[in-house]
Amino acid sequence: MFTGIVTDRGRVRALDQRGDLRIEIETAYDTASLELGASVACNGCCLTVVDKGADGESGAGRGGWFAVDASAETRSKTAIGDWQVGTPVNLERSLRLGDELGGHLVSGHVDGLAQVLDIGPEGDSLRYRFAVPAAIGRYLAPKGSVALDGVSLTVNELEQDGGRVVFGCNVIPHTAEVTTFGSYRPGQRVNFEIDLIARYVARLLPAQLQAGA
Repeated sequence: MFTGIVTDRGRVRALDQRGDLRIEIETAYDTASLELGASVACNGCCLTVVDKGADGESGAGRGGWFAVDASAETRSKTAIGDWQVGTPVNLERSLRLGDELGGHLVSGHVDGLAQVLDIGPEGDSLRYRFAVPAAIGRYLAPKGSVALDGVSLTVNELEQDGGRVVFGCNVIPHTAEVTTFGSYRPGQRVNFEIDLIARYVARLLPAQLQAGA
């Protein structure tokens, strides 16, 4: 479980296509405290640490890299297939009991892809407009939460546009600086995760309607 509050902006340092895709990611995390088998949200996708290393010859463990494996299923549902060596990656370690919940509850299970339509200034912030297929866009609501590439954002506008849903989010300067959002351009694909509450409400509502019929 995660919160959508990015705690490091890593960088892809190596890609190795084996049975699955092995990805090495540079990080400022203390890799000595990063256990093998731990979960890390990488651009919003919950992946398992399968290897790690520290920078420098001392092996002191302050910063370094970790490796994850992405299956064919994961690559088909996320933008990981777009990654190259040097691609920046939003990172968040898993939530611990007692940690501050600064964003919203995020599972790290990507539901689909959103595409950046346009980016424009709005005050000191930037307004990003995205499009998603209507099948997953129905879970969005104005002032509701969404996780985009692992970043918790608020939906500020929403409209149906044929077979897709278009929505807008404001990104403040701090968020653009510490996440990958500052590098995005129109046409870019980002990982999209539905808010957990919206997911379960949509699941339960038909059953309640049927029971009341």
